[in-house]
Order: sequence, then structure tokens, then C-alpha cells
Amino acid sequence: MEAILKSTLGVTHAKSIGRGGGGCISEGQTYETNKGKYFVKVNHKSEAMRMFEGEAASLDAILATNIVKVPKPEKVIRDDKDGGAILIMEHVDMSGLRKYQAELGEQLARLHLHNEDLGNRLSQEGSRVGDAEAGAKYVPKFGFHCTTCCGYIPQNNEWTDNWVEFYARHRLKLQLDLVERDYGDREARELWPQLERNLPGFFKDIKVKPALLHGDLWGGNVAETDTGPVIFDPASHYGHSEFDLAIAGMFGGFNSAFYSAYHKMIPKAPGFETRSELYKLFHYLNHWNHFGSGYRTSSLSIMRRLAKSP
Repeated sequence: MEAILKSTLGVTHAKSIGRGGGGCISEGQTYETNKGKYFVKVNHKSEAMRMFEGEAASLDAILATNIVKVPKPEKVIRDDKDGGAILIMEHVDMSGLRKYQAELGEQLARLHLHNEDLGNRLSQEGSRVGDAEAGAKYVPKFGFHCTTCCGYIPQNNEWTDNWVEFYARHRLKLQLDLVERDYGDREARELWPQLERNLPGFFKDIKVKPALLHGDLWGGNVAETDTGPVIFDPASHYGHSEFDLAIAGMFGGFNSAFYSAYHKMIPKAPGFETRSELYKLFHYLNHWNHFGSGYRTSSLSIMRRLAKSP
């Protein structure tokens, strides 16, 4: 790895100073060089190049808003040794999220409002807005400009005008197709058409506007530095802001200060709790496809409830 970093980054020396932060999908390690510290993620799967390219693009999109701290990606390279890939990024000294919960809630809300704000300014000022935002451009549709992966499963981010259509086809149906392929679950197969018919009713009282999302905002992907919160391991797309809160509520790590600060800027809309269940469904299905049928019960329980008339 030292030789790879020297040739890729143009450093004269690179030394490993410890592992950490790799999670259950990839391995992570910090290297000290004459140009500073870098965090290196390695994944040996054949899909790793696509996965890391999506993560780097997600980090770049969030960085362009200049709202919430994320590690700056430096380079994604193919690992010729085993066909996997390597993601080199800025090393950030961080610890568990504690005192900056409220700040993260506010910054996440600002991130979710950023694209709408750009659109409002664009209509008033013209094309100068994009240039003023140092690369951040208004996005009028739902999706993303490249494939991103939530875990190692690729997400279809094809640009779509309608959020309900995007979420049904490119999030839920994609996951359910994988469940069908690997498990052939009869109940999931039978519940989906009923749930799909009900989807528009969950959004009848609101208008969803494209917001830049982290996409996998659970407690293991947030932290803090000495000066504020930091988020990482994104699987971004432009979607409904409420989507980011679903997995945040599934596994904990966020306290009342986080939610209060967030909802002070983006109040809960009618039907919020039901849509929260709908968005949790994606993550339970995604976990089912990653980690096995231990997540079947939670997935089907939500599908049964939402398959009833909204």
C-alpha cells in the first residue's frame, strides 16, 4: 500500500499508523505521509470500483455545499492484485458524536434545503447561482449523476421527475427483486402490488422537492471533531429529505437535540410517521439482502401495515 500511495499521491514516504473505521463492508487504515494523513479504504469485491466511485462522488456533492464536514476524497484506484479497489481520502481526527448533536441536526436540515434554495435563487438571479456556489448546481429531478451503493448493493439513480415513481422503482422494487432472486419469499411477492398501489396516498398532502441526501445516515456514519460534526460513508442521491431520518431512527445514535434542531428548520409534514415507516422499509430490505433473513420479520411487518389502505 505504501508504494501505491507514493505513486498515486506523489508523496515520498507513507507509513500506516493504525486501522479503524472500515465497518463491515470495507477495511480502513490511516497512513501518515510527508503531505499529511490520509485514510484509505480497501474492498476486495469485484464491485468495489463502482462502490468507491459512488462514495467519492457523494462526498464531492456534499463538499460542494460547504455546509457539513465530510472527508475530502482524493483518488479511487483499482487494486490490480485482487480486482478490488482503493479509496484514498482526507484523514479526519474524530470521535463519537456527543456535544455536536444539535449542530448536526441544523446542518443536515440546511443540506436538505440547499438544493431548493439554489432553485429559488436561480429563478431570481439566473445562471450566476451555480458559479457562485463553487460547483454546486441546482438539480430539478430525483436521482444522481452516477451509481451509488448502500452497502455493496448498487442503487439505480436514473433521473426521474416523480419521487414516488423513483422510490418505488429504483429503491423498493430493486430490493424486492433481490429478495425474490435469493429467497423467493412468497409473502413479500404478494404484498408488493398492494403496497405499490398505496404509495401515492402517502404523499397526497405534500410536495416533495429534490434534496441532496447522505443516503445512509445511521449512527455509525456520523462523528465529531474538536470543532463540529462530521458525516461520512454516504450513498447520496437527490430525494425526499425525510428519507435521511429513517435509518437514523432505526439504530440510534441521535438524541433529542439533533431532532429538535432539524425540525426547527424543517417541520414534520402531514403523514411524516407513516412515510418514516415506508423509508425504513428500504433499509430493512437492504439489510435482508446484505445480512440474511434475520431482517425478514421487520421488512414484512412494515409491508403488511403499509399494504392496508393509507
